[in-house]
This record gives sequence, C-alpha cells and structure tokens, in this order.
Amino acid sequence: MSGRSSSGGAGILPLILRRMGAALITLLLVSIVIFTIASLLPGDAAQEVLGQSATPEQVAALRTEMGLNQPALVRYGSWLAAILRGDPGHSFVANLPVSQIISERLPNSLLLAGLTSAVAVPIALLIGVVAAVRRGRATDRVLNVVTLSLVAIPEFLVATVGVVIFSVRLLWLPSIALVSPDASAGEMLRSLALPIFSLAAVVIAQMARMTRAAVADQLDQPYVEMALLKGVPFPRIVLFHVMPNAVGPVVNAIALSLSFLMGGAIIVETIFNYPGLASLMVNAVTSRDMPLLQACAMIFCAAYLVLILVADIVAILANPRLRA
Repeated sequence: MSGRSSSGGAGILPLILRRMGAALITLLLVSIVIFTIASLLPGDAAQEVLGQSATPEQVAALRTEMGLNQPALVRYGSWLAAILRGDPGHSFVANLPVSQIISERLPNSLLLAGLTSAVAVPIALLIGVVAAVRRGRATDRVLNVVTLSLVAIPEFLVATVGVVIFSVRLLWLPSIALVSPDASAGEMLRSLALPIFSLAAVVIAQMARMTRAAVADQLDQPYVEMALLKGVPFPRIVLFHVMPNAVGPVVNAIALSLSFLMGGAIIVETIFNYPGLASLMVNAVTSRDMPLLQACAMIFCAAYLVLILVADIVAILANPRLRA
C-alpha cells in the first residue's frame, strides 16, 4: 500500500511542476503584453508629469532621466530584471517607490475580495447544487432565470441600482466606501456592504451556473443510477459520491468566478471611490504612470494565474483520472 501511495505521489509531483512551469511561462508572456500595451498608450509620461507649460528641453531631459529615450527592448529587460528582484520601480507622478504605493492599497483590495468571496462562494454553491438536484422543476427554472439575468447585468449597473436604493432612497448604507483604520467591524462591513453586494451579485450568478452544470453532469452518470437502484439515499449520493467527483469542475468554476473580481473590482472601486489596487491602476493609466500601471497589471494577472493553478492542482489531487 505504501509503495503504491509513494508511486502515486511521485506521479503527481511532475504533473504539478509542469503546471507551475506553464504558469510561469504564461506570466512571462503576459509581462511582454503588459509592457507593450503600456508603451503604446497615447500621451507622454514626461509631458504628463511636467504639464503643458514645460519646454521641449525640459521634457527631453526628463525623458532621459526616466529612461524613456532608450529602445523598448532595453527598457523591457531592465523592467523585467527589476521585477524579478522585487523592485517594480519608482512612480513617475508620486515620486515614491511603487512597492510603497502598492503596499498601502493592496490590503484594501484583498479585504474586499476576501469578504466578497466569503459571501459569494457558499451562496453560489448552494444555489448550484439545489438547481442541479431539482433539474427541470420550478425551483430550477426560477434559479436559472435569476442567475442568467444577473450574469447579463453589468456590475456598474448593479452598483448604481444599489446606490439608488440603499443610499439615496432608504439611507441605509453609505455611497462612498471609505473605511478608517480605527473603524469597528460593524462600521467596516456597513461601509463595504454596497461594493460587496455589487461584486457578489455577478460572481454568485456565474459560479452558481457553472456549479449546476458540473453537478448535473455527475448526476447523469451511471454510478448514480446504480446507487439509487441499490437503495442508497439520494442526499447521501449527492454528498458522498456526486460532490467528490464534481470537485474538479466546481473548483475551476470558483477560480474562474473569483478571477472576475479582478476586472469587476476596477469598476466597483471607481464607482464607490474605494482606495484599492484597481482604482490605483485606473489613476496610473490617467496619469501615464507606467511603472505603477505595469506593476498593478502584473499583480492582477499573477493573481488570476495563481487562482487557475490552484484550481488545477486541487482537481488533479481530487480526481485520479486527471493524473493521466
């Protein structure tokens, strides 16, 4: 038994290492795309910093100081080497280390994403499993209509409706998500309620639909019919047979849905003036602050790849068939 276990573990490790290697290569390719797109943005960072009253000589001197006069390949190599050293550079606009600026905003984004995940994941899994178990019935049809409608509604519209109802009409929640460092847990949740609601609404809908599809696919498998014929209670079949086999697709559904928080947070943080990483990246685009923009984009892409990688590893560990 121990020999088979160690052999299985030895077989899993190379597969996981290959997935990690593929993720690193993907991140390298993403860095090229990010650097290229940032370089192609209209406008000039030196001109943006100095303002329209600056003379051409001043702009040229600042471009030289920023290294913008160097060839693109040289600038990319220097930037990538600095990223690998853990130094994303110096902000052109704030005149501060990018790492310092990001360290002040990143915890806020992680807090918003964590609270949204804590709300969205259990609700979405419950809706998805219930809809799959009640396939073809009124419950399933109602849940399908609700989730499909939420998927079709953009998050900015959800946020706007939430502000109109809960902030303007009912005066229950603030429309600006500002949390002071000394705020209590209740005050923090009240301030973040509308951003969490806006993000969770679409995430729940997407995750629930993918979960339903994964569980429904397992319910159609022959082993479920065989278990029913043997008299195994249906709840036991769902909990101890269907869910373990559906864990791979379900985890992928969770990872894909949570990765939506990266894009959705940009709009939601801007609407609610939340001091997170997404709104920081929007400001970096506006001010042509390339080091800050590139660092924020790399963090978002790395977070997405980590979510997908974790989902793949969990699926591999949970489903022996994927190890082949």
